[in-house]
Amino acid sequence: MRTPLPAAFLLSPLAHRAYHNRAEGRPENSRGAMRAAIAAGYGIEMDLQLSKDGVAMVFHDEALDRLTEASGLLRDRTAVELGQVKLRDCDEGIPTLAEVLALVAGRAPLLIEIKDQTDLMAATDGRLETATATALADYRGAVAVMSFNPHSITHMARLAPHIARGLTTSAFDPADWAPLPAATCDHLRAIPDYERTESSFISHEAADLASPRVAELKSQGAAILCWTIKSAQAEAIARQIAQNITFEQYPALLP
Repeated sequence: MRTPLPAAFLLSPLAHRAYHNRAEGRPENSRGAMRAAIAAGYGIEMDLQLSKDGVAMVFHDEALDRLTEASGLLRDRTAVELGQVKLRDCDEGIPTLAEVLALVAGRAPLLIEIKDQTDLMAATDGRLETATATALADYRGAVAVMSFNPHSITHMARLAPHIARGLTTSAFDPADWAPLPAATCDHLRAIPDYERTESSFISHEAADLASPRVAELKSQGAAILCWTIKSAQAEAIARQIAQNITFEQYPALLP
């Protein structure tokens, strides 16, 4: 069953990792960045990783070092422990997906990226996907899920078929994707899993929006989002193809 992307995702621009600005005390994927996006009228794009005890955590990196005052891998700590790990430049800990859902409470569309847990875009064990589907089971706001790893979206099609799902896509230049094998990059570049995953949208690398495959999917009814726009000039170019943008580092124009 192909679930359409809710119309809300084609209206307000989507703040990448929420409306973050570390200089103003709201780092990536933080509660403060979520509140700022809601206040500004933006949608929210955010990321999920899996804790040691199987809880979906709102965090981008596999390692804690760049974004927090701790070090090591996120997956080696429990959700309670991660909640006590302070994000840099603010007094918040790492939030769970359930906590963010309670905070947002339908006030902004949520585009949720399920991060690849295999490093190779290989078949996953389904734990993060199950945790995601469980947290979203009673959520009533506009929400959609996506992943670079098509296996994750296959899990979501089974676990939560009523939630719109899509693929995060790219030109997959092997030089940018190590340790992903070149053969895997070649495979994913063609976006061959769109039909199999019953996706309704892609979020594509902005610099590659002119790809013939993107045009083909758009002509077949796929919604086209893109990542990551960093200026008004880049936004104007991207919107010649994409129906909405994910942005950061500048205030995107509201409709």
